[in-house]
Amino acid sequence: MTVATRILFVDDEPAYCRIFSKRIGADPRFRVETAGSGAEALERLQHSPADIVITDLSMPLMDGIELLSEIKSLYPQIFILILTSDDSTSQVVKAMKAGAYDYLLKPFDFEMVERSIATILSHKAAVQAGLCPECLSGEQYCFENLIGQDRKMFEIYEMISQVAQTSATVLITGESGTGKELIASAIHAKSTRKDKPFIQINCAALTEGLISSELFGHEKGAFTGAVARKKGLFEQASGGTLFLDEIGDISPTTQVSLLRILELGTFQRVGGTETIKADVRLICATNRDLAAAAREKQFREDLYYRLNVVSLQAPPLRDRRSDIPLLVRYFLERYCSLNNKQIDGVTRDAMTLLCNYDWPGNCRELANIIEHAVIFSRGRTLDKDSLPSQIRTSDRHSSGLTLNLATATLADAESALIKKVLEESNWNLKKAAELLDIARGTLYGKMEKYHLTKPV
Repeated sequence: MTVATRILFVDDEPAYCRIFSKRIGADPRFRVETAGSGAEALERLQHSPADIVITDLSMPLMDGIELLSEIKSLYPQIFILILTSDDSTSQVVKAMKAGAYDYLLKPFDFEMVERSIATILSHKAAVQAGLCPECLSGEQYCFENLIGQDRKMFEIYEMISQVAQTSATVLITGESGTGKELIASAIHAKSTRKDKPFIQINCAALTEGLISSELFGHEKGAFTGAVARKKGLFEQASGGTLFLDEIGDISPTTQVSLLRILELGTFQRVGGTETIKADVRLICATNRDLAAAAREKQFREDLYYRLNVVSLQAPPLRDRRSDIPLLVRYFLERYCSLNNKQIDGVTRDAMTLLCNYDWPGNCRELANIIEHAVIFSRGRTLDKDSLPSQIRTSDRHSSGLTLNLATATLADAESALIKKVLEESNWNLKKAAELLDIARGTLYGKMEKYHLTKPV
């Protein structure tokens, strides 16, 4: 049974308390209490702990900033959202510095309230699931081998943490190059099977005749060339996890064999009669629309439902552009090390181009571009001329400033990206936050950090 999230709503206007309690409190996922002042809120927290506090900024006696600071001092684990009718940067930044997670404008939109709560819960779950301390400092967000600080990645981290503790079959969908195999590996690493084998196979790379032998093994003499008994991947992965990539490409015959394993938990080697128990966690991935394929009878519908017990969607890189500077830094350091090269940074022009590009090949394409640029670089920085023509065509700005990886590459790259989005959104902060896929409060904090202000 899921434990309800405890929310304390603080406002000196009784009408807001009633409306919030009636709307949010009606959702069984939440348990709502209200307080009419900062002092009452602190008294309630002594007797009734909360996961989230939502407080108005403007209150008599103890205002929202004072209450926020007091709560953070006494209960640092509580997430705090602030309410304000004043959308001024100074007040919001002051609250963010005091420890607020985000802010909401009054009169508030309940859809925004629910979205903010959901974001907090996703973040909290990801942290509890083992996000490294460096991630929390803002320098590097990582989860197992996955890198990303975008909200979509936090949702993936939360799903991985939940799914890993079960034995459910998982279907990972997404475009090529989005890191589906890394998600599968992370599920295994977080599971109780982590000390057993993690074996993966690309089903599209094998012919129909070979894939059955690879998956299920074969007996001596089962076919020409079978000179000895061979254990298949289901046996080799016993006790662990078997990851079948490009599952949508397996033949109808193999689909039947796979369905038998999922239904009965047993299989037979090719050419054999012995029934073998399959003790594996099965994770599959595809870049195809298997639901559509099943409807069109191109993939067994019964197998699709067996595979799709839990579904995870790997987001394309163009939908999490705020992660591009992180990934550029990671790939640059990796390929400099592998190729014995020393490159100190990426020019701001080059980073802007990388962030503008739509990345049809996703992270795999980004890795390839950075590796190529590192190998053929003649200087100590990567500039826009180091990039292929399809990326240079998105060139719109030319600042010529260099980001120094040895000092604050990630910070400078983030600053450049935020400034560019602010300019392109005509400094509409709500729109900029949506484009960056971050909370408005987070955007305010980063604007303050990087001294970004709207030109007069």
